[in-house]
Amino acid sequence: MTPAARRDALRELLRAAELDALLVTDLVNVRYLSGFTGSNAALLVPAAGERGTRLATDGRYTTQAAAEAPDVRRVIERACDRVLVVAAGNDGIRRLGFESGHLTVDAHAALLEVAAEKGKGVELCRAPGLVQQLRAVKDAREIEALRAACAAADAALADVIEAGGLRPGRTERDVAADLEQRMRSHGADGPSFDTIVAAGANSAIPHHQPTDAVLATGDLVKMDFGALLGGYHSDMTRTVVLGRPTDWQRELYALVAAAQAAGRAALAVGVEVVAVDAAARAVITDGGRGPEFSHGLGHGVGLEIHEAPALSATGAGTLASGMAVTVEPGVYLAGRGGVRIEDTLVVRPDGAELLTLTGKELLAL
Repeated sequence: MTPAARRDALRELLRAAELDALLVTDLVNVRYLSGFTGSNAALLVPAAGERGTRLATDGRYTTQAAAEAPDVRRVIERACDRVLVVAAGNDGIRRLGFESGHLTVDAHAALLEVAAEKGKGVELCRAPGLVQQLRAVKDAREIEALRAACAAADAALADVIEAGGLRPGRTERDVAADLEQRMRSHGADGPSFDTIVAAGANSAIPHHQPTDAVLATGDLVKMDFGALLGGYHSDMTRTVVLGRPTDWQRELYALVAAAQAAGRAALAVGVEVVAVDAAARAVITDGGRGPEFSHGLGHGVGLEIHEAPALSATGAGTLASGMAVTVEPGVYLAGRGGVRIEDTLVVRPDGAELLTLTGKELLAL
């Protein structure tokens, strides 16, 4: 889907919300709707049609904006959001939606002042989540970008394992840097987020940051990482053991693997997100480890590493075909170790498509 087609889809939401236009200030949403990737921008999308659509950015990006968003009228002005409020007033727009989930209190106050002084009757109306609603369902081009990002992460982990990079004596930081360098060597622009490598007791910390802790024989080693490629993020977690696994490690891994399989199996068009979380959580609860599963089951992934929908007990909505989500149950035993297994998948009418293809059997290295 082209940026112009996405703007047309947004217009349907604007009309349903009785808004004359939307002021887009979230740079991720600006990129989604225009193709522009600069660090300072805002976009005005009228409900009535393309004629009044404008992309505002500053003089640093004149050439880039023309190249990336050639089909949009461009305004060169550093105060991007404010100049578009004035433009909206000049165009006769009255109900102007703004991304209230993104705008700061001070920025909103500045827009109110501009609207009052130069806006010719513009009313600023809260309009959270409209573009995110569109972004939740990926088109074929986006899914191909996600597939490529996942492939880069898969290949990086395979390289690390083949090279003996998961071995006693290396530090968590060593392994994290190794994974990130190898993702780049497979085409990634960089990591999707700060890579998590957690060994031994640290693996029981869900979002542990790598340290100089040294990997040792007998450790569970949890790796949560992803590749950023063409603006799209992958997300995968694998847990291995160094040396021969103990009985408790095998049991813990088997429990999480069963929960992850249940969560994947529950992904279907029309299913409520809370039901997907419940399907995986029930396996862990029945195994006596409910309190040690301390986070939601998963999240949407795309231009951001965390986006709609949220697969959790407090999530809202149902799954639709084309949604890209993670399924990542974990069980964490404080002071001993933890296991998390995570995949990125796409919801399809005939079942979820797996994008992260690294095997999920317990590896003893």
